[in-house]
Amino acid sequence: MYYDPVETMDRAALEALQVKRLKETIEIARRSPFYAERLKGFDPAEITSPADVTKLPFTTKDDLRNQYPHGLLARPLEDFVRLHASSGTTGSPVAIFYTQKDLDTWADLMARSMYCCGCRRSDVLQNTSGYGLFTGGLGIHYGSERLGMLTIPAGAGNTKRQIKMICDHQVTVLHIIPSFALYFAQKVREAGYDPKDMPWRIALIGAEPHTEQARAKIEELMHIKAYNSYGLSEMNGPGVAFECQYQKGMHLWEDAYIPEIINPETGEHVAEGEVGELVMTTLTREGMPIIRYRTRDLTRFLPGHCECGRTHRRIDRITGRADDMMILKGVNIYPMQIEQCLMAMPEVGQNYLIELIREGVSDQMRVKVEIKDEYFVEDMRALQGLQKRIAKNLCSEILVTPRVELCQSDSIPKAEGKAVRVVDLRGKE
Repeated sequence: MYYDPVETMDRAALEALQVKRLKETIEIARRSPFYAERLKGFDPAEITSPADVTKLPFTTKDDLRNQYPHGLLARPLEDFVRLHASSGTTGSPVAIFYTQKDLDTWADLMARSMYCCGCRRSDVLQNTSGYGLFTGGLGIHYGSERLGMLTIPAGAGNTKRQIKMICDHQVTVLHIIPSFALYFAQKVREAGYDPKDMPWRIALIGAEPHTEQARAKIEELMHIKAYNSYGLSEMNGPGVAFECQYQKGMHLWEDAYIPEIINPETGEHVAEGEVGELVMTTLTREGMPIIRYRTRDLTRFLPGHCECGRTHRRIDRITGRADDMMILKGVNIYPMQIEQCLMAMPEVGQNYLIELIREGVSDQMRVKVEIKDEYFVEDMRALQGLQKRIAKNLCSEILVTPRVELCQSDSIPKAEGKAVRVVDLRGKE
């Protein structure tokens, strides 16, 4: 049931391990130009419990960008063997460097994560994620091989080839992003296959926020168990937190990270069970440790203990990002609220798009929604009724009435990687 003994470590022993590793992390971090200045004068002896991490300053994405390319490195450049980076389309990229030990630790965490949700050495994994600077592809790949699974690096796109390889090699585990999973299920049927007859049994989904309704739709359409995961490049990549087979939240591996949840406005810790911004500190990275990183991802700690017996705390699914919030007519709206509402409706297909538009001096929201073929009928009154019902349901959730535009299946353009759910057209139309 468990990949390694630390998964069920006694809480007191786990917290003692965190304290030891946090002190070591501080000493390592101070070898970098950035933290040498940021942590000047701080005595690691002040750390006596994991809660003492709050004595340390936050690190933000702007800090990482400002220190590009090498300001956060705690070792000479020749000690590193891998680099992953963001695209840098909005400024300097964020570059994350790994030593060989860092990569080995990451692979172990990924293997533990996949074992946690039922993957075993006898499984065959097909990785439909993109490779390259994106951490998702290689992170899953090396974890799968560490676990001993036959691993197929299929990469993104080319659904016909993906389907053939799944059938030819009896693939039992898919790594797939949620938006592509919904699209892929449709393509499998169009290719003449019944998802019930496909060999797969587990889908590892993540990389983009999605609702419980989206997960349920993936499981229904693909006849597969879909396990939620969480990761981010700044914390290695995937493998930060993963669902076990009970699917009651994601176990966050506390031997490798110290998690906090704060009010994104005040920086103070929120009450137990309350949604806030996740803050993370690495505990096992020797080349480029990061302390109290503000992820901007919104989640909450789940109370109680998991039936699986693992002692690491669980977080809820990511409900959105603090910086993804839209303000319309004075109302705070998150894209996940809209997805949750849409995916609960049986008429809605696999894709949708939120457009922010401006009419005169007023900002408006337009929601384009793909409708399943059987509901996209010639009866205009029926379509208008569905359009009004979607708008009403959305208004009940977000307190603003958007314009709803019904679209035929597969008509909304799909992104190559993560789904683009919000487009700001204000001032552009």
